Amino acid sequence: MKYDITALGEILIDFTPAGADASGDLLFARKAGGAPVNLLASVAKFGGKAAFIGKVGDDMFGSFLRGVVKSAGISGEGLVTDPVHNTTLAFVALDENGDRDFSFYRNFGADVFLERADVNTDIIKNSSVFHFGSLSLTSETAADATAYALEAAKSAGCIITYDPNYREPLWRDRRTAVEKMKLHLDKVDIMKLSKDEMEMLFGGSDERAAQKALSYGISIILVTDGGNGAELYMKNAHLRMPAEKAETVDTTGAGDIFFGTFLSEWIKNKTALSDITPEKAAEYLKKAIHIAGKSTEKRGAIASIPNE
Repeated sequence: MKYDITALGEILIDFTPAGADASGDLLFARKAGGAPVNLLASVAKFGGKAAFIGKVGDDMFGSFLRGVVKSAGISGEGLVTDPVHNTTLAFVALDENGDRDFSFYRNFGADVFLERADVNTDIIKNSSVFHFGSLSLTSETAADATAYALEAAKSAGCIITYDPNYREPLWRDRRTAVEKMKLHLDKVDIMKLSKDEMEMLFGGSDERAAQKALSYGISIILVTDGGNGAELYMKNAHLRMPAEKAETVDTTGAGDIFFGTFLSEWIKNKTALSDITPEKAAEYLKKAIHIAGKSTEKRGAIASIPNE
C-alpha cells in the first residue's frame, strides 16, 4: 500500500485568540484546522504515510493550508483548489479552561463544495485505512462525495475510521445531525467520539449505549471525556484510563490528535484489526491520552502535536 491512511473532509483556517492590541481589540492567530487534517498530522508525526482529500479556495488561506499539509508530511495530491468558493474560516473563542466555542464562515466555503469528481479514488485504493468525519455530511454536495469515497474504500478493503465530531452551528437542527451522523455507521470499523456525542447518538455513555454502538458492526469505540480521560470498548473488553495532568491553554484539535495517535500506534504495530488484543489496545490508548494531553499545553492543533 502507498499510504497507511487517507482522510477526506474539511480543511480550514482556525483563527484562535491571541490577546488584544493597544486599543483593546481582539487579536487572532491564523492556524491550520480541520479535524481530518489534524488526525493525519498526528499519524504523519509518528512515522505513518498519510494522504488528504479535500478542497480549499484559490486564495491566500488555501495557499497557506497547502503549505501546512506539505510541511506536516501529508500528501496533498488529493487536495483540490476551488476557483469559485473561498477557503472555509472558523473563529475560536476559549474559556478559562481552554475549551472552545466556534463561529464558522462556511456556507460558501470550499470544503462544503467537494464533489464526486474531486475525489481521487486511486489514493483511496492505495490506502490501508480510510477516515472521514461528520462535517463533510453537513452539505448535500460534500455528503455525496463522502458516500462515493466510502464506497471506493469498502470496495478496496480499507479499514474505515470515523469521528462524528458534532458542531451544532453547522447543522439545521439536532435531529438532522443525529440522523446524518449515524448514516454510515454500518461501514465503520473504529470510531472515536466524545462522551457528549455518545449520549447524543446512543442515549448514554454507559455499557448499554456502547453495546448499541457496537451492534452496527464497529470493532473499537473510543470515548473521550476531556480532563476525565477516555474509555475504549471492544466486543469483549471495556477499558477506562484517566487523563494525565497538563497545563492546558487550548484544547483545539486534542480529540483529533488523540485519535490520530491511537491509529498511528496501531499502524506502527502492523497488526490486523481483528488481532488487536485488549492489552495492545490499552497500550495504544495510554499513548493517545498522553500525546493529546501534552498537545493542550500549546495553542492551535497541528503545531501543538508534541514530539514522541
